[in-house]
Amino acid sequence: MTDEHKAALAAGRFEGRAVRDYLDVLRNSKPKRGRKRTPDSIAKRLTAIDAEILDADPIRELKLVQERLDLQAELAAGGDTVDITELEAEFIKVAKAYSTRNGISYAAWRAIGVEAAVLKAAHIARSDS
Repeated sequence: MTDEHKAALAAGRFEGRAVRDYLDVLRNSKPKRGRKRTPDSIAKRLTAIDAEILDADPIRELKLVQERLDLQAELAAGGDTVDITELEAEFIKVAKAYSTRNGISYAAWRAIGVEAAVLKAAHIARSDS
């Protein structure tokens, strides 16, 4: 394997990682549908689960226990937000080359939630395919 080939592989891995990390954050930070839960509403639901679990059949108890674990994890996370600026900057650096090499169109990026301004900063135009 030539040094040139090794460098190309390393660049591909770096670009792929930057794109994957950015898209993961985009996916995980999308607003959820429905009413937003507050710490108070979570606490009320946890209290209700504790009352429901006493009379629940085994399957219902299992589901309530899982719901309680999920709510406790959500409460512990406390609305942690991820600073996307650094990941976005890395994405912008590599997105054009990644798109060209992998045949990714502007429309595909937009369909999965990448903002038009980010694509513009990455020099990916609507005419790119």
